[in-house]
Amino acid sequence: MSLEAFLHNLQYDIDKTKPLDLVVDWEDGPLAYKLYRGLPVVPLSPEVPLTLEGGETPVKPDLRLIGHFLWYVFGLTQLSQSVLASNSMVQTMGLLQLYRRFAPSGGALYPNELYVYLKIEDLPAGVYHYDVAHHRLVLLREGDFDSYLARALGNRYDASACFGAVFVSTMFWKNFFKYNNFSYRLQGLDAGALIGQLLEVAKRFGFASGVFFQFLDRAVNDLLGVSEQEESVYAVIPLSVEPAIPGFANRNEGEEIVSATELCRELPTVQHNHYVRSWRVKEFPMLIKMNEASLLESLRSIPRIGEEMIVHCEDQAVALPRVKRLLYDLASVSRKRYSPDSDFMMSKVSQEQLALLLQEATASFKYWNDLDGDRENPVSRVSLYVCLYNVDGIPEGAYYYDSAAHALRLIRHGDHRLQLQQGMPSDNVNLFQVPLCFHIAGDKDHLVTAMGYRGYRIQQMEAGMLVQRLLLAASAIGLGGHPLLGFDARLCDEIYKMTSGGLTSLIQIPVGPYRHSPRLTGGLHG
Repeated sequence: MSLEAFLHNLQYDIDKTKPLDLVVDWEDGPLAYKLYRGLPVVPLSPEVPLTLEGGETPVKPDLRLIGHFLWYVFGLTQLSQSVLASNSMVQTMGLLQLYRRFAPSGGALYPNELYVYLKIEDLPAGVYHYDVAHHRLVLLREGDFDSYLARALGNRYDASACFGAVFVSTMFWKNFFKYNNFSYRLQGLDAGALIGQLLEVAKRFGFASGVFFQFLDRAVNDLLGVSEQEESVYAVIPLSVEPAIPGFANRNEGEEIVSATELCRELPTVQHNHYVRSWRVKEFPMLIKMNEASLLESLRSIPRIGEEMIVHCEDQAVALPRVKRLLYDLASVSRKRYSPDSDFMMSKVSQEQLALLLQEATASFKYWNDLDGDRENPVSRVSLYVCLYNVDGIPEGAYYYDSAAHALRLIRHGDHRLQLQQGMPSDNVNLFQVPLCFHIAGDKDHLVTAMGYRGYRIQQMEAGMLVQRLLLAASAIGLGGHPLLGFDARLCDEIYKMTSGGLTSLIQIPVGPYRHSPRLTGGLHG
């Protein structure tokens, strides 16, 4: 199968991404976290703060603070037990027990891993893996890698201004075992949701941050000691306590540019033993092929992308109420975040609630990244659309959210819930009980024209980042949201008249009031 056909199926023909006779071997499923063996470990404090409101003067972190930061980004936060009679998976598994984290993940499988390069006083400088299961750091390489990492990022990273960097990777098998090739789409979205949570937590700790999507993959993977046949880094996020992100620089002309091959020769090869639990790890050649097609050997020419999206709207626009930015305790909102299945219940949504939700999701989404660089007002590569029903004072219809004008621009009149419900292959969410059904849209060619096949995973990550901002904002105003990839993208594109504008729907997120389903939950913190 060609890569073009593979991406087409991921977006429009999901059934073609996995065998029709696929049977998931739950008994041989992998762990949702990576466990290293035989390496030095550094325990982290389990006594995490119970509030994260921000506003404190940033200070260079110690090991205790790093532990708190990592736990709120990706730690095990909640144990949940439930029995849902309508869920065929539960009928075969009995009691459904899940270890939750604050960032959502498709099927709660968490295919991503976190690594950190740290330079703090009470810890040997080096590269570590965040061991989620034990809330500790595992030392992978000890040493100062400032120069190495700066060159791997194209000399656009001022290592002296940063106390460390976070690496977000994807382990392919962790959700391939359930979703087969469709996992490739999920992996980018999950990574984005994780990055979205990371950036929000960094703000509360007073850390300046930014995201590098483009780097020398093999050099970074070699630094961590991971094999590209099973895992690869998707994003690098340097961290600093200095204001206004001084740690991110534009490369000076004439600076030496090295290739990934040249840089890899500088480090001795390391191979670490780790445990995944599965006895039978199946091959995933298309995921490896896509990953290899996305790797960068050189950073000599880094394109800038983000052109204005074309939106075909009617003349009618609904100006939303002017509201202040939401101020909320991220710890409390993260704990309350809930993904309703059949638990949505129809209730009227006020214009103020909708205005808060849209403004907060888009305003908090603004972040420094190496695609926009130093542009002051970059155009977002993903945007928000919504089908409304039962919103006070706003006619039912499909709308585009114009964040610059803080207004909804009408695209198509009417109640679209029946169409959207018919476009879902599963009936796990009753959209007739949902007042707000959001769709995040992006370039139909998935940035492949501008950036090659790396553009696809970048687009999915940015969509995931916006999803997490939307879910946090919803939680802050007492609503629930449930990200869905089981939807008909063609149908949604038609509803919003996206096709002529070169856009497509990337993910569907029903949002609204809900009732809690019967389940036992318990927080996992000291």
